[in-house]
Amino acid sequence: MKGQSRKKGRIKHHKPQRIEESLQPKHSIKHKKKTHQHKSHAIHSSPSSNPPKASSSSSSSSFLDKVRARLAGGHFRMINEKLYTCTGKEALDYFKEDPELFNMVPLDSSSVNVAVFCLSLMGTNYASYLQEAYRVLKPSGWLLIAEVKSRFDPNNGGADPNHFTRAVCEMGFTSELKDFSNKMFVLLHFKKKEKKNSKGREIEWPELKPCLYKRR
Repeated sequence: MKGQSRKKGRIKHHKPQRIEESLQPKHSIKHKKKTHQHKSHAIHSSPSSNPPKASSSSSSSSFLDKVRARLAGGHFRMINEKLYTCTGKEALDYFKEDPELFNMVPLDSSSVNVAVFCLSLMGTNYASYLQEAYRVLKPSGWLLIAEVKSRFDPNNGGADPNHFTRAVCEMGFTSELKDFSNKMFVLLHFKKKEKKNSKGREIEWPELKPCLYKRR
């Protein structure tokens, strides 16, 4: 009887513990796995709805950039043609209405080593622009001119390059280079004389035809 009661007591004491220990952890692990899978699924699925919005906004912004670029190009062509076909005073009055179109940089006389006119002999009184270049250049300073070749083609209504060169030299320069090797452009290099010409006669300047753009 004593042995039997001990056996029964042992069974009653240990068996429920083993059931609890064996069942409880398995149930909790499965539950955690399910919740973890649910969370990870939610994390991966949520951003998938955003990309279409980003792509549509980027395409619209690129379209607007293209439109702005075309408008800016048209504005440049308008200003360019205006400067080719007006006097310096008219150009000054035009820019006074909108000062942001240019930056005025006043220079002292005989203060620079090089003056460059790159496609910028605009205006019907372009000779006054070259006179200003002569004023700001130091003695032996360089005057560099790059222009559209057709403007110096007498056969197509352009100016005689020799006539133009003589006029610049009469102002107080010496001709150092005339390069017509390029198909589209001409390069003219002049050097300011140490002493100004004593002759006070009026210089005859050839007319430079303007560069006009086709209307669109």
